[in-house]
Formats: sequence, structure tokens, C-alpha cells
Amino acid sequence: MNPETVQQEGLAAVAAAPDTAALEQVRIALLGRRAPLVQALRELGTLPPEERGPRGKVLNEVRQALEAALDARESELRAAELEQRLRDDRVDVTLPGKRVERGHAHLIEQTGREILDVLIGLGYRIADGPEIDSTYRNFDALNTAVTHPSRQPSDTYYIDDHTVLRTHTSPMQIRTMMSEPPPVYMATMGRCYRRDTPDATHTAMFTQIEGLAVDEGLSLANLKGTLLAFAREMFGPDREVRLRPHFFPFTEPSVEVDVSCFNCARDGSPCRVCKGEGWVEILGAGMVDPNVFGHVGYDAERWTGYAWGMGVERIAGLRHAVPDIRWLWENDLRLMEQFG
Repeated sequence: MNPETVQQEGLAAVAAAPDTAALEQVRIALLGRRAPLVQALRELGTLPPEERGPRGKVLNEVRQALEAALDARESELRAAELEQRLRDDRVDVTLPGKRVERGHAHLIEQTGREILDVLIGLGYRIADGPEIDSTYRNFDALNTAVTHPSRQPSDTYYIDDHTVLRTHTSPMQIRTMMSEPPPVYMATMGRCYRRDTPDATHTAMFTQIEGLAVDEGLSLANLKGTLLAFAREMFGPDREVRLRPHFFPFTEPSVEVDVSCFNCARDGSPCRVCKGEGWVEILGAGMVDPNVFGHVGYDAERWTGYAWGMGVERIAGLRHAVPDIRWLWENDLRLMEQFG
């Protein structure tokens, strides 16, 4: 083997390699285990001692020259290949982007957020609490007698004798008043549970928003003003509200609240919303019963308050002409996509 010939031919092969893959094959041919140069280096031990030094020096110089050429060519080729990849992978920012399908909040969640936004604008603080609560906070502290029908297992989901799935969000009134002194202006939203037979206006699980205000000198007029502001934000600026006498254990006096029909003036046909009465029931409310203040340590001689609660599904159904609130829980995309 002529070292000079091996070096010349090897350097030519390195220079001619078109890419790193081809260069690797050249590396194997020149410096691999079976390459002539490597075999010659292994055979140095068979030579006479006086020939080993000069022969080994020449062979090592050839190997070093080839290794240096291979390394330099590899760096050159890798830089060229990187440049080519960058050109090939270039993004044209003027091309239209790919459309990303996005979801949206459920209609119940959308409506709840809108209601809470109105209440925040009126100065109420939003509170949150558990869906499982004690019978004390769900019934006793809310002035609900032990003989009241709502306390029967036929109406309420009991976890045990002292724990229930809350039947309304009113336990948050008790939790709030127990944890902070008056004045209090709070609202809350959450799921509630009752053993109702599902129909167009009732489900066993529903969403409620509750409001509570406790301060000096509050009256039923303040309650009506608050609910009027709410009704006009949710149903239109021309709405009016009326209060009808009712009964709730935890408020005295208690009222049911109606809003003037927002559908009658749309066309001349019989109104499907108010059935020709001109008013639509939206919620229950009242002045906080002094007995409730006794459970939370508030001075009923100094402080007065009012509270109300509404079903979010009912408000959503009225605003968007959904006649059966069960549809809101069926997650039929044909319905849900209309409210994106």
C-alpha cells in the first residue's frame, strides 16, 4: 500500500462527498476497521524494528490528514444542510392560518356570569361554598321548622341525619354572616339538589343564584330597587317589576317577583311567555327574618336585610326562548351551538 496514493485518493473522495451520509461512507472506507490504512497500522508490529518508526510516522501523518479533512468537510456539509432545511421549512406569514375550533361556555354558565356581573356592578361581593352542607345551615339557621315538608327525605337528598345536598344556595347566607360582621352585600352561584320529578320547569339538580344585603335601614323599597335594576339589565331597559305576597321560612315579609313581559310587544299573536297576563315570575325574595339574625349573632334591632334567589336555568330559558329546561342538561350540540 502506497501511503501517498491513499492520502491523495482519500482527500479527493472526501472533497467529492455530496452530503453527510455519503461522507460517513467515505470515513468508513478510509478509517474503518477494514480500511487499508488501518490494516497497515496494525501490521507495524510485524516489521523489523528499524522499519517500524519511519513507516509508522508516515502512516499516522496520512491518518491525521484524512481525519482533519473529514472533520472539515463534515462541518461544511452540516452547515449547508442546515441552511437548506431552514429554506425548506420557511413559514410564509402571509398565508391564511389554520382555523382552530373553539368551544364556548354552556348557556347556564353564560347566563350565570351575566347575572353575577350585574350584581358586582351593584356592589355585591361574590362568595362560593360547598354543595354538601349541614342540616343546621340548610334548614335550622334559616328558620325552617322541623315539620316543614322540605325537610322530608321525599324532598331532600340526605347524606346522613345531619348532612344534606344543599336544597338552595341560602346556606351561603349563613356561612357569610357567621364569618363577618355587617354590613354585608354578597351573592353566590352554585348547584342545588331537590327530589323533584323532572319536567319542563323542574330538575333534580339545578343552578341557583342567591343575593343577600344586610345594613342599617334597609327596607323592601331597597329590595325592589335592586331587583328592578337587575331586571332591566337582563331583560331590557323598559321592564318593570312587581312584588306579590308569598311565604318563605327565612324571610318576613316574603314576596314573589314578576317582571313585565318582554315578549308581548314583539308581535300580535298570543304571548307564549306570559300567556296574556303581561307578567312573568322570575324569583323569590323578602326581608331577612329576625330569627335568622339570631342564629348568626346579628342585632336584629339595629340591622335589617333582604335576600333573594333565582334559578339560572329559568332565566336562561326565558331570555332565549328555551321552553323546557331539561334541554339545557341534555348537551345536544344542535341546541348548545346556537349560544356560542
